[in-house]
Amino acid sequence: MDDLADREWRVIPEEPRPGPMQMALDEIAAETAGAGGPRTVRVYRWEPSCLSLGYRQAADTVDWDYCESAGVDVTRRQTGGGGIYHDAVGDISYSIVAPKSELPGDLMDCYHLLCEPILAAIRRMGVPARFVDSELPALYDPACYLRALHPAHDVVVPDSSEADEDDESDGRVRKLAGNAQYRRKDAVIQHGSITYSVRPEAHLGVFADPGVDPAGFRERVTGVDEHADCSRAAAVDVLTETLTEWADAEVGGWSEEEVSRARERVETKYDDEEWVRERRRT
Repeated sequence: MDDLADREWRVIPEEPRPGPMQMALDEIAAETAGAGGPRTVRVYRWEPSCLSLGYRQAADTVDWDYCESAGVDVTRRQTGGGGIYHDAVGDISYSIVAPKSELPGDLMDCYHLLCEPILAAIRRMGVPARFVDSELPALYDPACYLRALHPAHDVVVPDSSEADEDDESDGRVRKLAGNAQYRRKDAVIQHGSITYSVRPEAHLGVFADPGVDPAGFRERVTGVDEHADCSRAAAVDVLTETLTEWADAEVGGWSEEEVSRARERVETKYDDEEWVRERRRT
């Protein structure tokens, strides 16, 4: 990370914004970094609650009536994988954005480099987390937290609270966080979701036919609050501080021009029915 820390980085503390705007800002951050501007690390909150669909996810996996009645926004990410229900209570999200030329070309190497501060932050919260050491089968592919677990990007916690965070021999683990990358021609976006508190009914409700009940969801997913005496605000602070130290970043914000472009991107893409339901741009 020494070479990366020598670059210009900004850290943007947690901001509450609607999901389409959060996804637009990630894309704008990549354009800024690719054009020679600052690299970005940030923590963010989804308000109102939002279902973010994976890039190739079918629209018929969503319970659109439930989302509308529950006031849950729906957007589509540039990254792959399954859908994630985000809200202001159970989820903590982050992104890291840097020029592609400054990051490893190998996908696994890049994931592990950019996940270093994420894993370090979760451990600083008091959670014995690690990457899953082998693939585990899917319970329900359309939901990110119920898909097959992969050693490249899925962070888990051993089922036993006494387990050693470095012991990969344990059998049962539960997913705590997932990470995904979008590799543009000039920049890389990695963003991820850390479960602070498991909310299975809300998470499963946004899907049309998950085939998993809340008890089954809890058997696969865990949250920070189950393993550490750490408030959500404290967890956000730890994550922000760890990202700041990792990148040697200066506290910054969005320029007016970036916000303007992001709002336009929301209208033409991330809040547009053609993109959200059919992955087409108007």
